[in-house]
Amino acid sequence: MRVRLVEHTPRYMADHWCSRGHILLVLEGTLLTELKDGRRFELGPMMSYQVADDDGAHRSSTETGARLFIVD
Repeated sequence: MRVRLVEHTPRYMADHWCSRGHILLVLEGTLLTELKDGRRFELGPMMSYQVADDDGAHRSSTETGARLFIVD
């Protein structure tokens, strides 16, 4: 398990689908999370999501930049 603070710069886009489980909290900015099944969620400050290992491949992007607290 690791706990980390991650900062995505403006116009960041993940280059892969991730199937690892996470607990994620947006501290600043806006994060768009896209699931491989086509669903998309926009998260703002103090919004979070959690996904289990191998339960919903996902990738993230941000137009404005985002500061995140992640446990995985």
